[in-house]
Amino acid sequence: MTTPDRAPLRVVLAEDAVFLRQAIAEILRAEGVDVVAEVGDVPALHAAVDRHTPDVVVVDVRLPPTFQTEGLRAAAELRRTHPGTGVLVLSAHVETRYLFALLDGAPRGVGYLLKDTVSGVDAFVDALYRVRSGGYVVDRAVVDAMLAAPRQPAEVLSPAQHAVLALMAQGLSNQAIGAQLFLTLRTVEAHIRGIFVRLDLPPAPDYHRRVLAVLAYLRPESL
Repeated sequence: MTTPDRAPLRVVLAEDAVFLRQAIAEILRAEGVDVVAEVGDVPALHAAVDRHTPDVVVVDVRLPPTFQTEGLRAAAELRRTHPGTGVLVLSAHVETRYLFALLDGAPRGVGYLLKDTVSGVDAFVDALYRVRSGGYVVDRAVVDAMLAAPRQPAEVLSPAQHAVLALMAQGLSNQAIGAQLFLTLRTVEAHIRGIFVRLDLPPAPDYHRRVLAVLAYLRPESL
């Protein structure tokens, strides 16, 4: 149900599996979300976004014709062509390489969730609103996959900074990071300042530096 502090949310849904697409649409509508279009391929996705200018696009990674990364590439393209539209990738697959393309530029209004690990309807709807409001939401399994083989030398960050960075990548606030790691807020803030220094990130709005810190540390050298 839509709460009083949430303005109506308009969504375009791109999922090739008809039954799953209809099920997701019905769930969202039951929660007060206006699903303005349901599509099953990339051309239809672009046409729907052009026509409806939704608040958020929900897109699967694998769409026709090859069912590889068409949806993820389309999501990255929409980030460039429709910067006012949030993009939430909902997939059964972890595609970390293309996550960087999705987050390139202004790292706002974007998310990547795994179908099997979404904790429930409330969490999914909350993620949509967070993306619409300019936040970012990345599934912990995706973060873990990226952290499994960082390309930069391990000594760049201390173990404590590495732990803080992993939680930053999930979009946690400083208070939430402190609760997870049993650290005071002042200690968390000190670790984050140290991360910015060690990754040579110049002064900028704190939100952007948090996301850029994750990208700077995890980005594969080949990209």
